[in-house]
Amino acid sequence: MSDGSQFDYIIVGGGSSACVVAAKLVTEGKARVLLLERGRAKANPIMHFPAGYMKFLAKDTYLAMHQTKPQPQLDGRGPIVPQAKVLGGGSSVNAMVYMRGQAADFDRWNKAVTARGAKNDGTWSYRDLLPYFKAQEDNDHLAGEFHGVGGPLKVSHLGHTSPMTRTYVKTLQGMGIPYNPDFNGARQFGVGFMQHTIDWRTRRRSSVVDAFLAPVVNNPLLTIETGATVTAIRFDGDRAEGVDYMQGGIRKSASAGREVILAAGAYQTPKILMLSGVGPEDELARQGIRTKIALPGVGKNLQDHYECPVVATTKGAFGYYGQDRGWPMIKAGLQYLLFKSGPVSTTGVETCAFYDPDGNNDEPTIQMFCVPTIYLDRDVTGTAPGDGVTINSLLLRPKARGSVTLASADPFADPVIDTQIFAHPDDLRLTMAGFRFARSVLSASPMRDLIDKEIFPGSDVTTDEAIAAHCKRTVKTGYHPVGTARMGHDGDPDAVLDPELRVRGTRGLRVIDASIMPTIVSGNTNAAVIAAAGKAADLILA
Repeated sequence: MSDGSQFDYIIVGGGSSACVVAAKLVTEGKARVLLLERGRAKANPIMHFPAGYMKFLAKDTYLAMHQTKPQPQLDGRGPIVPQAKVLGGGSSVNAMVYMRGQAADFDRWNKAVTARGAKNDGTWSYRDLLPYFKAQEDNDHLAGEFHGVGGPLKVSHLGHTSPMTRTYVKTLQGMGIPYNPDFNGARQFGVGFMQHTIDWRTRRRSSVVDAFLAPVVNNPLLTIETGATVTAIRFDGDRAEGVDYMQGGIRKSASAGREVILAAGAYQTPKILMLSGVGPEDELARQGIRTKIALPGVGKNLQDHYECPVVATTKGAFGYYGQDRGWPMIKAGLQYLLFKSGPVSTTGVETCAFYDPDGNNDEPTIQMFCVPTIYLDRDVTGTAPGDGVTINSLLLRPKARGSVTLASADPFADPVIDTQIFAHPDDLRLTMAGFRFARSVLSASPMRDLIDKEIFPGSDVTTDEAIAAHCKRTVKTGYHPVGTARMGHDGDPDAVLDPELRVRGTRGLRVIDASIMPTIVSGNTNAAVIAAAGKAADLILA
């Protein structure tokens, strides 16, 4: 029981960053740690299978489905954005892609925390974070300058790839995109097979719970409470001294002798800060919340990855349609259980390409995925699922910035998420360019030999206006929200955190999740969050 109990550290949230930091504080710091997760303690065992996550993508079992604010520039659409609600966070429910991003991404972080005229000392540079990536990683086939062997997080290629995937990789090479054997190596530009957080020994998901938390879960210094929703941080003056939370309908509280650490994600972390009186004064006043610490940047700077599709039917079964039911499902399940191979050993999204439509391939701006089935919902495409292929072009570094604000002072109310998708003209322009290139892949050899016809949006959609309308109609999240409590240098008025991730104007309060990012990384964010959390743990222990 933690009601009124005293801990050294309280971690709010149980996702990727929380598990990494909790494990390190307990093992290296010998600290008493309370970890509070609002979701469940465990996901369905099916989620441990690489293909299993697809069973839960559209359900709210382990996801909080946020309805975002309608966007005028999307003709009034407000796309749904999910957030994990289970111990392990995104690492327990995601598609397991291990993608760090570009070296330049982290150098941009470093620039953001370095005051003008100050010496750039590499605090958050790629050079500084690479040792964390390597120390955490146990790669099944890569080592050397860019990869680690023997770390807790298992990283491997998938146990199975489809004919459509292999055809896509060959087609892109024929179109001038070089083969890249390692997107996490010296260069991101190219086409290849993605690495995943899958244990090659068991062909099961390697979540942060498996990699970092499981070894310490029985340590008496660690207390984990699930189904626990934090309602506010308690302050004594400017010092965070603990939290109040609800669990099973009962109000509880806990005290932190050293620090309260926020790891609730890019939507919930700013919400908790504002509910606690930390944030923009006008926003707090609007909700009748007394300002304790005025920080105008809380909830600003929201970024995410956004993607748009082109869909075609195929002349045969070259992907995974129908593999999740009936005899094909039984056969694939037996193959996986007996031999750890076959369709169940893949996430279904096995390959991507990185490039820049404007030609600066040293820093690609588009990540183009090949999904070997008709991927979109029937109400969007107007087409039933079937044998086909979906090519999604994802914008890596959008220029528009959204926000997270409060709907009310009710801690159980969802925050208001204003995505600002396509609010900057370059974001729509690059997305449209990515769509056009994705469409051209369908008609290039050898891909065209497998293609029957484009069904969505259809080959008659060719004008700029029609393509823009398609992108606005279909754009969706890449599940990578970041930036809403960003770090920055002392002269930055909108920086919520200092370079050591301490909340400005407070004592004993820190943020360690994806909210810290000044700018989004050029790839699936989980790997970067885990590495940044490793550094955060060292900052805390220091």
